[in-house]
Amino acid sequence: MGGGRPYPSPLPDKDNYTVTFDGPDDPDHPHNWPLSKKMIICSVLGFDAICVAMGSAIFASGTYQLMAEFNVASVVITLGTSLYVLGFATGPVVWAPISELYGRKIPLILSGIAFVSFIFGCATAENLQTALICRFFAGCIGSAPLVVVAAAFSDMFNNETRGTAIVFFSMAVCIGPSFAPIFGAYIAESYLGWRWTQYIIGILAAFNLVTLIFFMKETHHPIILIEKAEKLRRRTGNWGIRAAHEDLRLSFKEICEKNITRPLVLLFTEPIILLLSIYTAFIYGVIYMFLTAYPYVFTFKYEMKGGNAYLPMIGLCLGQILGSFFCLFAEKNYLQILKANDGKPVPEARLKPMMFGGITFPIGILWFCWTGNYPDSIHWIVPTISGVLTGFATVTIFMPAINYIIDSYLIFAASALAANTFLRSGFGCAFPLFSGYMFSDLGVNWSGLLLGLFGLLLAPVPFLFYKYGKKIRTKSKYAFDLN
Repeated sequence: MGGGRPYPSPLPDKDNYTVTFDGPDDPDHPHNWPLSKKMIICSVLGFDAICVAMGSAIFASGTYQLMAEFNVASVVITLGTSLYVLGFATGPVVWAPISELYGRKIPLILSGIAFVSFIFGCATAENLQTALICRFFAGCIGSAPLVVVAAAFSDMFNNETRGTAIVFFSMAVCIGPSFAPIFGAYIAESYLGWRWTQYIIGILAAFNLVTLIFFMKETHHPIILIEKAEKLRRRTGNWGIRAAHEDLRLSFKEICEKNITRPLVLLFTEPIILLLSIYTAFIYGVIYMFLTAYPYVFTFKYEMKGGNAYLPMIGLCLGQILGSFFCLFAEKNYLQILKANDGKPVPEARLKPMMFGGITFPIGILWFCWTGNYPDSIHWIVPTISGVLTGFATVTIFMPAINYIIDSYLIFAASALAANTFLRSGFGCAFPLFSGYMFSDLGVNWSGLLLGLFGLLLAPVPFLFYKYGKKIRTKSKYAFDLN
């Protein structure tokens, strides 16, 4: 031991000194927090996610002003959106393991500080390359809410209420990119200019950062137990009291395996993850493609001016809201099935809303593109209404697919979702880059036919897994069948 001292006598069993929650009704457990406390935290976290989601799309609303200022083609300006979304694929690789080690609050605060800094950096950029670089890092480093907020919701709500909480979170994330261009376009064409589209997001994110610091409570269960152990050590003077999480260490190899290597293996070896990732990636790409499609149809076809060309996206937002409430209705049915199955997940029961979305999506796309191509004979309200169907479909496809992956892969859910995120963000990055050329060269109608047929090709996916999903899971090395 040093100094001639002998080895000390063995310590007692460390399990006797390990703190735990005081039963299922422990008031310190986030599941048992008062509803008012949960609602305050959920509001702060939800607004955090909305700021990041709106930031991804609002840059596109200033395309024409940016083209005029920097004298470049529209596809170059589109990089501002594509690089931001590409950051969504890289940032969570870091933030997810950090949130598991150090809790939810610290990564959200660090990410929020970086997000505000880079958004303001974009707003004050003297050249386009600086703006684009700031956009990428805003999406990359600012992406923590996209993974940490959902995890925090899972910390606070049990199996019976978690689905409802996640629906509201997903609704905010989905509606953000559709809603932001509507008011962003009016800001960009006003005397404020495109820079204020970034300033507004930065101001909102800075305000939310302050509320995050003062009103956000740590929700990660192991971190709460660490705080409990620290209090008991100070109160009793017994340095042996500990929390199990204090012994946890993650190596760089483990982080790479969980967030990079294993997700890629799952993506290319698991048919459930591959097909659902392609489907959700396509939907995600189309959401960002609409940032080009809507102004193209309503500016060049219907000759609407400025921000008015983005107003028809209200139909898309309305459809997403309806889709979210439809998922909430389906959640009640799922809870009944879950209860009948002794609380064990029934993944295939998650797919019913996705079946409706798979049918309505190609209808909405074909409706929008084939009516929007003939402005001389078809009123602008007709393609606008199509957004209700398309918006409904994007939500009812996206949410059930994510829930199905989680219920199917359980302990490997983080890696499975990482695989989905990689592919989804890749599509979200790529689609805006070629969509302008596709609509101008193929025409709005034939572009819509191409998208609609691809959507129709993917429509049988939920029906396929509803019938054969259980059989596929029993043959998988990673998926689970608890029955």
